[in-house]
Amino acid sequence: MTIIENLFQNLPIPAYLVDFIGIVVILILAFLAIKIINYILKKTGKQLELEVTVIQVLQEIFKYTILIIAFVLVLNEVGINVTGLVLSLGIGGIAVGFAARDTLSNFISGLFIVGRKSFKVGDIIEVSGHSGTVTHMGFRMTTLTTQDNKVINVPNSLFSTEIYLNHTALDRKMVELPITIPLDADLDMAIESMEKKATSLKWVLTEPKPNVIIKEITEIGVKTTVNVWTNNPWIVSKRMTELARELKEVMV
Repeated sequence: MTIIENLFQNLPIPAYLVDFIGIVVILILAFLAIKIINYILKKTGKQLELEVTVIQVLQEIFKYTILIIAFVLVLNEVGINVTGLVLSLGIGGIAVGFAARDTLSNFISGLFIVGRKSFKVGDIIEVSGHSGTVTHMGFRMTTLTTQDNKVINVPNSLFSTEIYLNHTALDRKMVELPITIPLDADLDMAIESMEKKATSLKWVLTEPKPNVIIKEITEIGVKTTVNVWTNNPWIVSKRMTELARELKEVMV
């Protein structure tokens, strides 16, 4: 007999209604427990200055642990013996175990990512041809938000099998801007003017120095790449646009 049944055993309430009340109480308590633990983890995380990534992973672990416990309690509430159910599954249980391999793989990969600090919430990463800012990291999935505001959910196991790039792992980032110099222009003067203009921009680092690299000579002009460095890798696209506007004045 469950706790709920003990509370209502002396009342003229149908057994199915008692079970329903018990399930509702279990779900409400599970929901409240998740909310309270999330609040405690956020508050404690700020006090201990933990990374958002670590807090999110811990929230996921506690969340699914509570949900599993709630599920077992619900089964018990409706009279299903969980131990007997697991034993009776037999081969079916093995099949379920194989089906759970992906979830386990995602979980382990998530722990490795947090432990190695491969990336964290706020970083801009690229994996399997998809690029975006890490907005959430759980122990199964990592969520990316692209520049055009699309949301991509990436299984953590993918980071163990695929090559991925972290564009914001280091403080400095090179901004590359391709520019074609007309054939009738003075090449040396054009390169000197672009390097001088790039150096004058406040956000451009003086070391390494801005430089212009000649890539190819074509029928339409000399293809070059202007390379400058910035100490804010999160806004490379914005810096590229600013650089293009400034150099356009030089080239006109």
